[in-house]
Amino acid sequence: MYIPKRFNVKDPEEIFSFLKTHSFATLITTKDGRPVATHIPVIVHQEGGNLLISGHVAYGNSQWRTWEEIEEALLIFQGPHSYISSSWYAEEQVPTWNYQAVHIYGAIREQTDEELRADLKQLMFTYEQQRENPVLWETVTPELLEREIKGIVGFVMEASQVQAAYKMSQNRKDHDYANIIEQLKEEPDAGSHQVASEMERLREKD
Repeated sequence: MYIPKRFNVKDPEEIFSFLKTHSFATLITTKDGRPVATHIPVIVHQEGGNLLISGHVAYGNSQWRTWEEIEEALLIFQGPHSYISSSWYAEEQVPTWNYQAVHIYGAIREQTDEELRADLKQLMFTYEQQRENPVLWETVTPELLEREIKGIVGFVMEASQVQAAYKMSQNRKDHDYANIIEQLKEEPDAGSHQVASEMERLREKD
């Protein structure tokens, strides 16, 4: 991923937090030289000094059959993004786009049955624990679990390279930066509001 120096993120804690927050990722592999992609929720782990990402795809999705054929896979994590009008600058410029994205490269392998079950249990807990009537691993009948688990294939990727880009108007002057935030708050879409919030957080962090 092309990342100008001003937008390059290196802080491991910041990147890990981003991955946990934006955990619906795009898994990309290749088959006979052609890219193959699947959009899936994933779980981000830290074990020792290693970053691991795990998830699963449907058995009917032939992408899992590429895992043994490739040396490296790519996972793309997308954060909030928004159009930035150059009318919001004090001086004449061209429009641009603000965004956050992380690319992770690494070797990928099929999970063991034990690993897959542990992941599914954690995934359900993560997204169900706060609900009034949570659907948890322990509350689903064993018969249903055994039937459904046959229809998926789990994977785990060990990160070998992490690329993180936050293009959030860091190159703009303070008065432009503040005005961009205010203008984004007036936009009708949620993405613009999220970008404004992230810009405020990043400026406070600096």
